[in-house]
Amino acid sequence: MTYDNTANASTTSVSALPLAPGDWELDPLHSAVHFTIRHLGIAKVRGRFLDFEAGLSVGETLDEVRASAEIALASIDTGNPDRDAHTRSADLLDVEKRPTMTFRSTSVSGADEEWSLEGELTIGDVTRPVRLAVEFGGAVEFPADRRKHAGFEATGEIRRSEFGLDFGTGFLSDVVKVHLDMQFVEPQGQSS
Repeated sequence: MTYDNTANASTTSVSALPLAPGDWELDPLHSAVHFTIRHLGIAKVRGRFLDFEAGLSVGETLDEVRASAEIALASIDTGNPDRDAHTRSADLLDVEKRPTMTFRSTSVSGADEEWSLEGELTIGDVTRPVRLAVEFGGAVEFPADRRKHAGFEATGEIRRSEFGLDFGTGFLSDVVKVHLDMQFVEPQGQSS
């Protein structure tokens, strides 16, 4: 996918996320990374990755906002241990060769609840641009720690063939839909 950043230049330089500046930490107990892929073109296989990290750095403007994620590909879970073992093997993901998938944002645009996150996704030694549609769920103080928690839902698609993962052509779709639910906790000392 390609993206012309000049179209949103004025938006990214004047708007800011409605969050306190600083490095927001991931709340892993309330976050998840899911995916779906079609099998034989007729049914969806759903799965998730259990081992992942993510970060959100908020600045005064959108130009200063950075998001990142790293996913351990060996942590795949589709609910079928045999399928998961085969997916990890050299036949498919080859997690020995490609242990992680990483995302680094390059720009953020939007307002209110609807945002767009542009970035670079790397699987193995291949990096490609990707766009995620992001819904901002809001930020509220959590009584247990008295810090604000911010929720985001991000969705997008990647094409396996663009990352050299074109195995299973004919029985697995090239398109993988991704769905991320992320909750971040504000930096220490930011609560009012």
